[in-house]
Amino acid sequence: MNGANAISSTPPQPPLPLHIGPYPVQNNLVLAPMAGVTDRPFRQLCRTLGAGLAVCEMVSAKSLLHGNRRTLRRLDHRGEPGPIAVQIMGSDPSEMAAAAKLNLALGAQIIDINLGCPAKKVCRAAAGAALMRDERGVGRLLEAVIAAVAVAVPVTLKMRTGWSPEERNAARIARIAEESGVQAVTVHGRTRACGYSGRAEYDTIAAVKQNVSIAVIANGDIDEPEKARFVLDYTGADAIMIGRAAQGRPWIFAEIAHFLATGVCLPPASSQWAQSCVVGHLHELYAFYGEPVGVRVARNHLAWYSKQSRGGAELRKLIYGTQRPAEQLDLVGRLFAHLRQ
Repeated sequence: MNGANAISSTPPQPPLPLHIGPYPVQNNLVLAPMAGVTDRPFRQLCRTLGAGLAVCEMVSAKSLLHGNRRTLRRLDHRGEPGPIAVQIMGSDPSEMAAAAKLNLALGAQIIDINLGCPAKKVCRAAAGAALMRDERGVGRLLEAVIAAVAVAVPVTLKMRTGWSPEERNAARIARIAEESGVQAVTVHGRTRACGYSGRAEYDTIAAVKQNVSIAVIANGDIDEPEKARFVLDYTGADAIMIGRAAQGRPWIFAEIAHFLATGVCLPPASSQWAQSCVVGHLHELYAFYGEPVGVRVARNHLAWYSKQSRGGAELRKLIYGTQRPAEQLDLVGRLFAHLRQ
């Protein structure tokens, strides 16, 4: 974590707590849905470390309706604190409505619609960010989902700023969403064409906030407490969403929450404390997936944790060769012996 530095002699006022439909959210910090990352163990860890809301990794409506085992495992919410937020992806209004109903039966309390995934295989199916090119189609899809579940749970939306820098239409999509009954929109400050390259821009997010009265959540390149404060102030957003910056650094939520409340950065965490967090995370992965799969999933998380360590590149070679929990737990000690503070 960052060292303590007084930024202002007058502590700032933290943003008002976020509400999505009837659900109060603990704070204004949201863990982004990330395929292969935000499984139940990681969501629970981030909630423990300060995330007010943690969105389940994206699931395909089609896969869910076909009873895909891997998809159903992603929707295991046992032991999670509410509100439970699930993101679904698809392009067919009837399939998306059916998937939303099924998620409701599985315990979802918030249904999030994906209009932001830039992956080619998703966009080729006219889903994800590709939907932003069909504004009328977006309206039909949202109306179908909201008609199916909105009496029971709020519906939200995550999108990009547009298909390309020449086709930024997030403000219009947000207005369509609000008119359809969507309760909150998240905007990643890049177009689909940008992927994850370059820098996120926040002018479009500010324009979205000015164009709607529902909650707006800003996303993109928020990787430090000071950046979180800047983005909130610049865009006027009601909350921020953290994605890649939380990989290998789930305590970023505690850092940001403390800074937003006090204007002062938290002092560095001890290696012992960080190591205990990682060990606990690994044990949860092994319990959730079972040993063989849990070890494979844990390799990626360990690789992300290693990026904070001196000699991380060499450790990653060892991490990806591990086959058993004991090997991985042994590497955790080596990783944090060289933790940068």
